[in-house]
Amino acid sequence: MDFVVLSQNAISITAKTIRLCGYVRDKDTNEPLPYTTVQSNGKGTVSDEQGFFELSLENASQMVLIRHIGHRTIRREARFFNTSDCGTVHMVMEQQKLPEIVLSHYLIRGMDKLDNGAFQLDFDRFSILPGLVEEDVLQSVQALPGILSIDETVSNINIRGGSNDQNLILWDNIKMYQSGHFFGLISMFNPQITQKVALQKNGTSVAFTDGVSGTIAMSTDKNINPVFQGSIGVNLIDANGFVDAPLGQNASMQVAARKAISDFFETPTYSEYFDRIAQDTEILVNDALVTNSDIGFDFYDASLRFLYRPSDRDFLRLNFIHTANELVFNESAEIGNNEEERESGLDQSSIAAGIYYERQWNDRFQTEIDVYNTDYTLRGINANVLQDQRFLQENLVSETGARFVAQNELYTNFILRSGYHFVETKVTNLDDVDDPIFRRLEGEVLRTHGVFSELDWASTDGNTSLNAGMRFNYLDKFDRQLWEPRLSFNHRFLEHFNVEVLGEFKHQNTSQIINFQNDFLGIERRRWQLSNDADIPVIQSRQGSLGLSYQESGWLVNAVGFYKEVDGITTQSQGFLDSFEFVRTSGKYDAFGVDFLLRKQLQKWNLWMSYGYLNSNYDFEGLSEMEFRSNFDITHSITSGITFSTASLNLALGANWRTGKPFTPPVTDNEVIDGEINYDSANSNELDDFLRLDFSAIYSTKIGKKTMLQTGVSVWNLLNRENLINTFFRVNPQEEAQQVLQESLGITPNASVKLLF
Repeated sequence: MDFVVLSQNAISITAKTIRLCGYVRDKDTNEPLPYTTVQSNGKGTVSDEQGFFELSLENASQMVLIRHIGHRTIRREARFFNTSDCGTVHMVMEQQKLPEIVLSHYLIRGMDKLDNGAFQLDFDRFSILPGLVEEDVLQSVQALPGILSIDETVSNINIRGGSNDQNLILWDNIKMYQSGHFFGLISMFNPQITQKVALQKNGTSVAFTDGVSGTIAMSTDKNINPVFQGSIGVNLIDANGFVDAPLGQNASMQVAARKAISDFFETPTYSEYFDRIAQDTEILVNDALVTNSDIGFDFYDASLRFLYRPSDRDFLRLNFIHTANELVFNESAEIGNNEEERESGLDQSSIAAGIYYERQWNDRFQTEIDVYNTDYTLRGINANVLQDQRFLQENLVSETGARFVAQNELYTNFILRSGYHFVETKVTNLDDVDDPIFRRLEGEVLRTHGVFSELDWASTDGNTSLNAGMRFNYLDKFDRQLWEPRLSFNHRFLEHFNVEVLGEFKHQNTSQIINFQNDFLGIERRRWQLSNDADIPVIQSRQGSLGLSYQESGWLVNAVGFYKEVDGITTQSQGFLDSFEFVRTSGKYDAFGVDFLLRKQLQKWNLWMSYGYLNSNYDFEGLSEMEFRSNFDITHSITSGITFSTASLNLALGANWRTGKPFTPPVTDNEVIDGEINYDSANSNELDDFLRLDFSAIYSTKIGKKTMLQTGVSVWNLLNRENLINTFFRVNPQEEAQQVLQESLGITPNASVKLLF
């Protein structure tokens, strides 16, 4: 006890505390381990960038827990630490093999390339990207070569010529069928509750299925946060909040939420976004006799994650996410001297939950099991006030999945991973007209079973890594078997060079189709559909790639050549707006090209330029033109940027340029025949080149001991360039071919204020 004399009659008696401090380092590399959690008796702290921590204890018999992802947990009494001096605490790597970073700071800080071929975005270390005032999961991945959005939305990301429905999007192993807010303009995944994102174009682990073009997997660290953390912020689109609260020594809970602020006031950013999604739709372009009014739009999302470590060998995670977009407006017209009014609306929502349990039985054997359920709903009510008619459309997806994985280290750096994967998917589509009465309800269910096994090997010097595996799939409804080999190989040689070989066979059972261009008010035209192994085949892909990189003295040069073939696509999933718009047939496409990156780091400066070349062509035997250029064939694309980063200030300026989207023009001087467009050769023309310049700035400052204020501004399309992203032709009342042009976002400013505590 400490005794302090306050006066002649008063003495203060306080419990004597022990100061525990130290530097946490990796036992093998002696590198500092930042963000290590140190806990004792309900109190805790986190180590800084140098691995330093400091914690006050009541007595030397208290139990201390030290945790860091990828390392064995240290659990011992305080008296066994060096409490008189801030010594070094060494942590031993777990036997579980984690992907190694082979190309660090690929574009910017927090964006790395791993030895399994994946790109990893770590938002805990993320600096800044041009045009983004806050991190956006799906906007950020578009900075990488070979990835772009042909219509500038996050809901239509094209990976090496593939359509968006060919991307597997996972949130903590839960498959998501919706990806965007504002019907695709911003990501619906809150980056504050999503610490890491892995993007894999090729060479995916056999533990995953679907995503014949690529996989975007979002995840969280497994560390239990010992201290209360949170943030609250607002920008010109939404208000957001985040809380990470410890629940005792072994558990924590994270909650994040966002909501559009358009209910309170309309910002220039909101107006630009709304005009972008509503252009050439019934909301803005209705019958001349019909007036639209009371247009309202809202979006929100809520995410919850619960982490629990009942022991050093067990880990449990629970997840929940709910997100929604809602649009309503009134259509009114004067009919028979009476004012008639009806409400139209569009709702898009997702709700999903998952549970994950991991058990480390011993130093060599580990098991994992995860179960999830995800439900997606797209519902539109189109009121025709002139004909007193209501058209209801619904697209529902309900999926349940369960996966078991066993991992055994056979020898040092030689791991066998095997498991079983079950997925049941139900898709329902409804079309309902009240006058005349018409109702069509279609529902399909498909169950798939997957058995997989793969070998992980790494050389003792860490220069070579290999992952090779095989996945067997059984589709019970079709009594069909599919074998899918996968390969990922990486080798470092001559100190600064890396060679990478990736390959995979994959399949998927769902795709997004377009029945009519005015489906769901023309805003969201795509509905999910299950394969029936007939006119909607099971999609299968085969692809391979070879890459070479050089990294030294801040320079990084990376070049990857690839080839991909995807069979089983349908014309309905490719977004045709020409003579093939209403044709229903299946076929395939192939794609080959090169992804290239050049990057240079200069102290606080970072400069990069990426280039993508793509050649992609369709092969549809059921069309009048069997082979022609793909709708997603962007031949040349360049992304460049420059960033400046200090401890408090981040600046970024970047440019995006690409050749135009292909389209089919009418025959010159003979555009219309018998009231129909007379089209020329398919995709024989292309839009003008696309060019966009973006800027962002983020400034952070401490306003208290544990409180930080972060402010930011950004400008999307700084030059206000009118970029065309799509075009099609329709016959006007004068029997002429009228061209419809769709433009990207104009100059779009944004600003944010966030308080972190």
